Amino acid sequence: MKKYIYSIAIAVSAIAIGSCSEDLMDDINSNPNQPSNVASSLIITDVMTSSAFSVTSSDFAFYASCYVEHNVGIHGQLYNAEIRSGEPTSSTTYNNSWNSVYRNLLNLQDIIKKCSDGGSEEGNFHTLGMAQILSAYNLAILTDVMGDVPWTEALQPGVIFTPNLDSQESIYVEIFSFLDSAIENLAKETLFPALGKQDFLYPLKDTETEETVVERVENWKKFAYGLKARYTMRLSLKSPNYTDVIEFADKSFTSSAEQCQFVYNGSTSKSPFEMFFLDRNSFGASASFHDKLVARNDPRDAKFFKTTSDELVFAPNGTPEQEQGKYGISAISSLTAPTYLLSYHEIEFLKAEAYARNNDLGNAKIALKKAIVAACGKSNVAISAADAETYYTDEVEPVLLDQSSALKEIMVQKYIACFEEEVLEAYNDIRRLKAMGNNFIQLDNPLNSSKFPLRYTYGAEDVTSNVNVREAYGDGSYVYSENVWWAGGSR
Repeated sequence: MKKYIYSIAIAVSAIAIGSCSEDLMDDINSNPNQPSNVASSLIITDVMTSSAFSVTSSDFAFYASCYVEHNVGIHGQLYNAEIRSGEPTSSTTYNNSWNSVYRNLLNLQDIIKKCSDGGSEEGNFHTLGMAQILSAYNLAILTDVMGDVPWTEALQPGVIFTPNLDSQESIYVEIFSFLDSAIENLAKETLFPALGKQDFLYPLKDTETEETVVERVENWKKFAYGLKARYTMRLSLKSPNYTDVIEFADKSFTSSAEQCQFVYNGSTSKSPFEMFFLDRNSFGASASFHDKLVARNDPRDAKFFKTTSDELVFAPNGTPEQEQGKYGISAISSLTAPTYLLSYHEIEFLKAEAYARNNDLGNAKIALKKAIVAACGKSNVAISAADAETYYTDEVEPVLLDQSSALKEIMVQKYIACFEEEVLEAYNDIRRLKAMGNNFIQLDNPLNSSKFPLRYTYGAEDVTSNVNVREAYGDGSYVYSENVWWAGGSR
């Protein structure tokens, strides 16, 4: 299989070598043993895997886990992030994830060209729609954490070597355009074969039938509508439209069986969070997170943590000792814990918030109950629906007294449900809520008064080689002072 290894940094570095012409670089990059035209069905499988493993559950998530206090950094780079020493402002911190996103976007661009008019797979509408959804997904993750980023000029290797940055506002227009086009293409008939076993997000079950193909395509459409709900909610400060959030969410998942997730088998594929725990052992159980669970008599408190010694010790946020083995750790990480690209419980949380903001507390309560039950039923949490409903009835519903109290509890419950595979959404929500004047999630790290990371830095390779990125990065200290555009910033 042809390997797509391009990132915007690689293109930039090519001209930094003065003795190499573009023709020579083309010769160097050519491998006669690798085919130049790869079927889109093979490329998209790699993108699905990379999107889950190298983007969603990557350094983006590991560092967010410290910032939102799901975990406490107690060793190495994560300890530095916890005490705000270097890591939040360094351009090396997220470099691998930065490159992974751009590799995915380049590969997806190739698929879109192949499956569009004039391409070698013209009329392959379903694969085209899936590629457009994954383009929206990867692009949104990138701009949500970094703000303005190279986009319209970024995916032109050998043509543009120092791409300019696009505004987050304009990128969000592109994100919705991808999703709208995807929904249209998934509704069309195609003569191309279904992805079958090549679809790692909605994998083939037993034998492929016409019914299962239709079901899989419908789930991809629901994924697209769910992302529209997520990103419409993300723009609440700029253009609140809670009726549309509800409309899109209603067209999305109706149960956990339909949610978009990457499942690991524990042998040939392993959960990134668990591998991070095993390889680095850099996290301790968070005291502030534990306190929120205790305050609610939440049954997940008994599920979320485990000891590493004789007793369960929780790490103080912002002031832990840098010592492995001292503190408890997450108990829900396992080699088979899935990566959620978009969960059913997130859809219900989005509806609950939207209903509450429209002051429809009746429907907000219905959606919140569904969200909590689904989140408690995650495979690595495994609290029964009956116990989750009892928890909602006894502990949650009594505090939903009015619009303000309901909104706060909805967002705290969503924050709890995001532990740990969906931590990027918790990070995005906290920044959005603070910008809207809804500081619902109490974070206890004392350094947050002046050093809560409002965004991530750009990747080091492009900070080094692209003057446009380097000027936007400066010395990295902007991460503590500049919100991204959708949170009220200018970039």
